[in-house]
Amino acid sequence: MKLPIVNEKNVKSGEKALPLQFTEEYRPDLIKRAVHALQSAARQAYGAYPEAGQRHSSETSKRRRKYRGTYGFGISRVKRKIHTRRGTRFFWVGSTTPQTVGGRRAHPPKAEKIVEKKINIKENRKAIRSAMAATVNKNIVMQRGHKVPAGYPFIVSSFIEQLNKTSDVEKALLQLGFKDELQRSLIKKIRAGIGKMRGRKYRRKKGILLVVGGECPLLKAATNIPGIDVVPAQAVNVEFLAPGAMPGRVTLWTEHALETIETEKLFR
Repeated sequence: MKLPIVNEKNVKSGEKALPLQFTEEYRPDLIKRAVHALQSAARQAYGAYPEAGQRHSSETSKRRRKYRGTYGFGISRVKRKIHTRRGTRFFWVGSTTPQTVGGRRAHPPKAEKIVEKKINIKENRKAIRSAMAATVNKNIVMQRGHKVPAGYPFIVSSFIEQLNKTSDVEKALLQLGFKDELQRSLIKKIRAGIGKMRGRKYRRKKGILLVVGGECPLLKAATNIPGIDVVPAQAVNVEFLAPGAMPGRVTLWTEHALETIETEKLFR
């Protein structure tokens, strides 16, 4: 499959055949598994303190003449902790056992639980290749909700990698016909639900992904544009190409990035 190469003036300057990695079949099921494996690996372990609810004395006796006993008082024989007492009369409450008020939790979350999902190396590479192929399929990209120019997909000449100012990057993207897409990723909505209190109050749509050949000024220059991600070809993963396990993110591949993928045989 050949794609046109577009320069900074949005003029076709040549053609280039895509590497073999872009010929992979479309596998949304495999892409979803690979994204979930990445997301599960990023989860932080959490759980209750192992001794929670058991860090106090709660001994009770069930014998007839035993001090601090429950015999003859018409109360259930559960472990209790003392709040106040007068002689052998106690004001105590249930503790330790899960079914009592003030007791421990029966099955609290445990920090040692393994939540990471595994995926085979070959399956993960196949998922990446499938997500790469989806980025150059205009129908899949538009189904995801992106607003792309008429000439999409195309390859961007390596001029864009040398841009070192955010304003220059914005002008280049506008010149390439991504005005509607940039407006789309500007919209910021307040999240519905309790996540507002947990450090993720706002939601924003994912915009353009720029894949470059390696270290370049663009990596820093484009970080301040809402919705845009810039990533070197060696660091591409399924979550960049298919955020939220939805394949078809609008992606601009530079000439240098495609050369790197081809020469280094990435994801093969």
